[in-house]
Amino acid sequence: MMTDTQDGPSESSQIMRSLTPLINGEETFGEAGEAGLWPSITHTPDSQEEGLNDVQEMIKTEKSYPERRLRGVLEELSCGCCRFLSLADKDQGHSSRTRLDRERLKSCMRELESMGQQARTLRAQVKRHTVRDKLRLCQNFLQKLRFLADEPQHSIPDIFIWMMINNKRVAYARVPSKDLLFSIVEEETGKDCAKVKTLFLKLPGKRGFGSAGWTVQAKVELYLWLGLSKQRKEFLCGLPCGFEEVKAAQGLGLHAFPPVSLVYTKKQVFQLRAHMYQARSLFAADSSGLSDPFARVFFINQSQCTEVLNETLCPTWDQMLVFDNLELYGEAHELRDDPPIIVIEIYDQDSMGKADFMGRTFAKPLVKMADEAYCPPRFPPQLEYYQIYRGNATAGDLLAAFELLQIGPAGKADLPPINGPVDVDRGPIMPVPVGIRPVLSKYRVEVLFWGLRDLKRVNLAQVDRPRVDIECAGKGVQSSLIHNYKKNPNFNTLVKWFEVDLPENELLHPPLNIRVVDCRAFGRYTLVGSHAVSSLRRFIYRPPDRSAPSWNTTVRLLRRCHVLCNGGSSCHSTGEVVVTMEPEVPIKKLETMVKLDATSEAVVKVDVAEEEKEKKKKKKKGTAEEPEEEEPDESMLDWWSKYFASIDTMKEQLRQQEPSGIDLEEEEVDNTEGLKGSVKGKEKARAAKEEKKKKTQSSGSGQGSEAPEKKKPKIDELKVYPKELESEFDNFEDWLHTFNLLRGKTGDDEDGSTEEERIVGRFKGSLCVYKVPLPEDVSREAGYDSTYGMFQGIPSNDPINVLVRVYVVRATDLHPADINGKADPYIAIRLGKTDIRDKENYISKQLNPVFGKSFDIEASFPMESMLTVAVYDWDLVGSDDLIGETKIDLENRFYSKHRATCGIAQTYSTHGYNIWRDPMKPSQILTRLCKDSKVDGPHFGPPGRVKVANRVFTGPSEIEDENGQRKPTDEHVALLALRHWEDIPRTGCRLVPEHVETRPLLNPDKPGIEQGRLELWVDMFPMDMPAPGTPLDISPRKPKKYELRVIIWNTDEVVLEDDDFFTGEKSSDIFVRGWLKGQQEDKQDTDVHYHSLTGEGNFNWRYLFPFDYLAAEEKIVISKKESMFSWDETEYKIPARLTLQIWDADHFSADDFLGAIELDLNRFPRGAKTAKQCSMEMATGEVDVPLVSIFKQKRVKGWWPLLARNENDEFELTGKVEAELHLLTAEEAEKNPVGLARNEPDPLEKPNRPDTSFIWFLNPLKSARYFLWHTYRWLLLKLLLLLLLLLLLALFLYSVPGYLVKKILGA
Repeated sequence: MMTDTQDGPSESSQIMRSLTPLINGEETFGEAGEAGLWPSITHTPDSQEEGLNDVQEMIKTEKSYPERRLRGVLEELSCGCCRFLSLADKDQGHSSRTRLDRERLKSCMRELESMGQQARTLRAQVKRHTVRDKLRLCQNFLQKLRFLADEPQHSIPDIFIWMMINNKRVAYARVPSKDLLFSIVEEETGKDCAKVKTLFLKLPGKRGFGSAGWTVQAKVELYLWLGLSKQRKEFLCGLPCGFEEVKAAQGLGLHAFPPVSLVYTKKQVFQLRAHMYQARSLFAADSSGLSDPFARVFFINQSQCTEVLNETLCPTWDQMLVFDNLELYGEAHELRDDPPIIVIEIYDQDSMGKADFMGRTFAKPLVKMADEAYCPPRFPPQLEYYQIYRGNATAGDLLAAFELLQIGPAGKADLPPINGPVDVDRGPIMPVPVGIRPVLSKYRVEVLFWGLRDLKRVNLAQVDRPRVDIECAGKGVQSSLIHNYKKNPNFNTLVKWFEVDLPENELLHPPLNIRVVDCRAFGRYTLVGSHAVSSLRRFIYRPPDRSAPSWNTTVRLLRRCHVLCNGGSSCHSTGEVVVTMEPEVPIKKLETMVKLDATSEAVVKVDVAEEEKEKKKKKKKGTAEEPEEEEPDESMLDWWSKYFASIDTMKEQLRQQEPSGIDLEEEEVDNTEGLKGSVKGKEKARAAKEEKKKKTQSSGSGQGSEAPEKKKPKIDELKVYPKELESEFDNFEDWLHTFNLLRGKTGDDEDGSTEEERIVGRFKGSLCVYKVPLPEDVSREAGYDSTYGMFQGIPSNDPINVLVRVYVVRATDLHPADINGKADPYIAIRLGKTDIRDKENYISKQLNPVFGKSFDIEASFPMESMLTVAVYDWDLVGSDDLIGETKIDLENRFYSKHRATCGIAQTYSTHGYNIWRDPMKPSQILTRLCKDSKVDGPHFGPPGRVKVANRVFTGPSEIEDENGQRKPTDEHVALLALRHWEDIPRTGCRLVPEHVETRPLLNPDKPGIEQGRLELWVDMFPMDMPAPGTPLDISPRKPKKYELRVIIWNTDEVVLEDDDFFTGEKSSDIFVRGWLKGQQEDKQDTDVHYHSLTGEGNFNWRYLFPFDYLAAEEKIVISKKESMFSWDETEYKIPARLTLQIWDADHFSADDFLGAIELDLNRFPRGAKTAKQCSMEMATGEVDVPLVSIFKQKRVKGWWPLLARNENDEFELTGKVEAELHLLTAEEAEKNPVGLARNEPDPLEKPNRPDTSFIWFLNPLKSARYFLWHTYRWLLLKLLLLLLLLLLLALFLYSVPGYLVKKILGA
């Protein structure tokens, strides 16, 4: 195809074509993570396919160093982005660009520049344990590149290929023109330009949408080229060689190009052998949740089908399809390098109607020419996995191999013979030849049948007598029959086994099918549900190679290295590893900030740096002015003290992990040097940390540098998991696994069900696969019972009564349920027939409620094992709304070897806030674990020492009771052994510590969207064991009532804002305003110090601020109604901060704000003793000022600076205030009452203010005296004297005429 356009495509098309090769390379990168990014890869489909298969193989076979490949891919991406930027930068000034082209080019350049930087950053973060996470992040690059490459304004229409029958359009294919555009710049050439492309025609119109449009109507092979007329000589450059052109007759007015047709004179004859071995995880096309699959293979103009296998999602066809006499045209070497593709489609055979389409995949055969030998390494071909797609979604994998063999002059006699029977029991079907089919070995599959759970109805009838059928590679076993599912859903016979021939290559193991059937009356069997275990690798038992000379040494060295790196043990020459109990390194508590305010909102936030804190601590120790932080009083501590200390520790650990993942480069060493390299890496990291610590100490040390650091109070902690406990302990599937049973069709866009809707129950059990015969040392072990096979030491599955104790701590980030954007949450718990709704204790208008509740429920396992904890929204009218719920499988926790029944505490205590919760003491738990695991021990003695296997644990040997008396005990060392149980050889595993887990809340009506998070933990105690103690009191702390008394004494150096009307002097009418944060409506003002000429103000004014305070959270608790229509009060928790502001009072306009400071009452700078010593740097943190807490000091007096922002948005000093802060409890305040302002009782003296402090319009005589006379005294005297002189002159002039007349007349 050729266009007659002379000017060429628009510039935006060039941008788009430049990006397209990047995307095509990225597509392989996005799906597999390994292929390159630039056109050299995209123009070689073989290398793309090879890279994709190689990466998929690496993921499945767990090959070493995948992180290196991913780093290389990210490096290619960053280089590709740089190359695009360089190309785009050269063409940026093109004259024919439209504004859209220019803006789009700028946007693309910005995005790709950012993407290149992100790729380089991501490359530095790729570690061995983060490869999968980083691969998921790389998908974002793929989506962004696809978005950028999409042309917003198409300048060239797309190409349509129609199939016509009787002038009626029946099928079509659409090819984007950008994929066919030719350019002399290789990077801008379309990916399908000048290539033989296979197109699949689909139905037009609405019929082409959905599953109906996925079937292929026809397959067409086309050679397409789109370019300028002046470039038409290039349009045949990509065709296979060996053709002759048939040109049009001259004189018809046609161009010399293109020719009318091409005649290929060279043809090659081939035979295709399709070795269809098996498929797995196929689409469920029948209502039973299964399918009757068969495969149809298309090649050139031929197609063949495999046999139909009934009721399976993992068919093993083991069939070879032979396509004879295939004629291919072109040069032999071109066919060898680029053979036609093979299309494989999977269908579901229905007894009535046509077969249903299930999926499609593509493959390229391995080509053997006639002059090549059929020998390794290329032949025979190896079985490979091909991803099956149904629309855009994956629908399983196909395990097959394809070989295309050239038939030489001697005919088929030169081809490798087809070995194997042709006519077998299943018909004239040729199996996969021996050289290609996997090598089989005899395996034994042991199945643990534990029980069935949550089975749904089948055909409106309840399941009453279920049975489980296990099948793998044609062999299988059936479980015993459950006679009454409601009464006891567990199986009587626990372990059964069968032997089967499986491939030695574990990746080729066929799936194992689990089917549950219900045995009904008259011998009918109804399928309840099924599950396909696609991979058996995690169930394969591998006996340790004890014959290796370095096995014992390696294990011992690895364990020793692990323990030594934790700083807790040493190894004795006798082979015993000694673990010593040492105090943990304290972690500093997170500091909150001191904040300064100008208005009701903040203007300055002062965050004291770590070095400055160290300086302050050292100085305080040198001057002895600041008392050391006292050890916490145990009587004042409760469970919440432990919880908040644990939260601080978790935050600190997360903060420390963030930089460590970037700064420390992972050491990659060979297997022979792995131990040495890991030790070196840890030593380097430790040395770097120590060096950094030394630098920090040296830079922050002052005159008291030799003094030790002040440590955080020692509080016993628990483990706070920011996720579910199951994700931390592998779903507690250490020996008991849960398999979801599915029924119904797999969901599509139109019909079918989602994965959750298809679940009809759960099968609990396990598998163990191993080669036979079993090693003799396993069967000879003490206590080996052949009845249980490899499942030795499993507990009984008889029903057991359990006390379940659920502690619900708090919820966070709940989804709003009311129109006001809040919710009124309460807890609802459901376990079996028990349904608890704590509706009366709902928390009003909170999205982060603190519940602090415990619930005791008696349950019977296995009938009642699924615990549901829900959060509902209370409504005054109507039914309550479900916000979200979380479900916990208690049975797996109860029987897990990780011992999730009751968490192991950090320390053992018989009283106080950290009292031991478990009814069994640590020594009893340790004894039982050793007995169940068949471990030698525990051997106690001498005091403070216990030996378990070859591990020796030492620790304290005394405990202090409530009366302070010390008694000997072995519980401390027993607890230490439990906390290091994972280090016990062979049977050791990590035990669940005392913890709080965080679980997501989900709503069935909003699947996949998290509605909030719930913090809780669950304890379980068997009823046949000693009864546990009373539940822990985790009820929310009640805030304590305080009264803060603030006395404003004086101000100084306040800026003068007003100009005197008469005199023009600068002055201010000063008053001070104060309030506690969250109580702005209760703000209090002093009286006004009028006409301050020097910035000095005198007040002697007292504020009274009563408030409720939570010491543990350092928050003020405020309860108030949001509006007059609110049903009840809403509780708010606000930081304890006092705001002091200074204002200039105006009577005929708004008051003028002058400055402010906000003091965090828990840590604020100590006030200066005099006004001169008070400076702005005290608030900005530029000078070292001791921090004090009003809750510890109780009374503080001093000068503090007041700041405001100037025109340049910089802080400036606008005044100083002398204040006194006095904190009392409500009881103390009641005993010693004081009056507000200067009122009784205990009134303050009136301030000694200057005589000029008054209101001018209320005191006119004083105004004249102090303002006019004081300022214009001499002027007034002069004016008065002048006035007298004028008066005398007037009198003289008045009296002179009369006097003259009298003199003249002689009177």
